[in-house]
Amino acid sequence: MSHQVHIYTDGAAKGNPGNGGYGVVMELVGTPYKKEFYEGFRLTTNNRMELLAVIVGLEKLKTPNMKVLIVSDSKYVVDSVEKRWVFGWEKTGYKGKKNPDLWMRFLKVYRKHQVDFKWIKGHNNHPQNERCDELAVMASLQSKLSVDAFYEKEESKLL
Repeated sequence: MSHQVHIYTDGAAKGNPGNGGYGVVMELVGTPYKKEFYEGFRLTTNNRMELLAVIVGLEKLKTPNMKVLIVSDSKYVVDSVEKRWVFGWEKTGYKGKKNPDLWMRFLKVYRKHQVDFKWIKGHNNHPQNERCDELAVMASLQSKLSVDAFYEKEESKLL
């Protein structure tokens, strides 16, 4: 499959849970077009930020049914989709699974496109992955951080 868009993603969390952020680099294949996105949250986890980065990248696509390659260093995200675990979780209503809010949001946007995943080793001098990491860490360190409302609500139930 010849991909129209490459989406590189990364997430970060200090303390895990703690301040976190995601970074996304999107490239339109065969053109110099490139966009970057990031956001920080005051209390979240690394896995949530890894998954949210993928979601945000896919949600930024304006044309339906695009051929997309997601490049991520998150085994959690890549394996959950490539090994089809998330589709089983969906059938059982995500019972006992973490991040059901994000997985539902992911599947909604995932089904609008033709998406492939590629796992890469993190912190391995891959230019786009390194840039995503910089964006995610920078986002997590901002003075004004967003609220990951679902996560904070779930965490308060455990206290």
